[in-house]
Amino acid sequence: MSKAAELAALIGSQSALSNRNLIINGAMQIWQRGTSIDTLSNGSYLCDRWRIAHSGTDGNVDVDRSTDVPAGKGFGFSQKISMDASESSLDAADLLRMHQRFEGQNLQSLKKGTSSAESITISFYVKSSVTSSNYSLVLRDEDNDRNNALSYTVDSANTWEFKSLTFPGDTTGALDNDNARSFDIDFIIDGGTNRTSGTYFNGTWAAGDNTRTLNATTGWLVSSNPTWFITGVQMELGEQATPFEHRSYADELARCKRYFLRTSPFTFFPIPRWASDAGRPLAQYSMPVTMRAAPSVSISTSFTSGQSYSGTPVFGDQNANNFYIGSSQASASANNIYWAHAGVLDISAEL
Repeated sequence: MSKAAELAALIGSQSALSNRNLIINGAMQIWQRGTSIDTLSNGSYLCDRWRIAHSGTDGNVDVDRSTDVPAGKGFGFSQKISMDASESSLDAADLLRMHQRFEGQNLQSLKKGTSSAESITISFYVKSSVTSSNYSLVLRDEDNDRNNALSYTVDSANTWEFKSLTFPGDTTGALDNDNARSFDIDFIIDGGTNRTSGTYFNGTWAAGDNTRTLNATTGWLVSSNPTWFITGVQMELGEQATPFEHRSYADELARCKRYFLRTSPFTFFPIPRWASDAGRPLAQYSMPVTMRAAPSVSISTSFTSGQSYSGTPVFGDQNANNFYIGSSQASASANNIYWAHAGVLDISAEL
């Protein structure tokens, strides 16, 4: 498609030239949790905003940040998913997929559930060690239990390929206008008969049914040392894929921190307690961005120091902007100063 044709398509559809991409971290730039993991737990994240789900796999599911990217497209990283052992046979519940979840308030522009419902085009670059015409991209409306799915083909093994899939607008079921999970996009890499035994959606919106989300096995899980790379994921309104919208690192990081942030190491810090409070003297941590909701807080990495301290940290009164840190020292009393020992904190408001 020529540049003139791309511009004409944008103008004709009255689409914005910026803020087109509804995906967060589609260029796989942000990796707050680390850049490589052997044996990722089911339902976990490594690359920000991209959740990996798997079941029944005989080998470990490994995830890595890779510099293997499509040439000349402006990408620095891709996400690599691999396994260190193939399935001896494909069981019904076997599954490997990658997905991103969305707040309903961020997708009101889809006009879902109205007569003006917008088509959705999702484009991406993919590279797989296994060729197949059965790789599946699933849309999931969590508010109304509705699904749609389309297949794409990996034509050549171990070769970057550009894919674009357009889904019709859904005139049934509006998305809630709030900060809760309303919508998912789901890349299914492979699955067993629990995903393939129904009549495939194939571009038609209907009641949610997992048996219809994969047309047939791709053969990926039973192949030898399989790999699957992805980058440049874009979701936009309309029936035409436009060039990928590259955002700055700072912009993308701030968007990711709405859902998760890992702090820099905390040093020891004093907490004055002027009145007894069940052994929990207080200090406040303020988030650098407003998070989606009140987060959970956990210690990712502890550290030691030559200084003494009273107790391990406790966390409380979390809201989208701050929370308190206190010492678990049970004997805390009035008119004393205590030390809290924190290390690195994981603060999560994931959907």
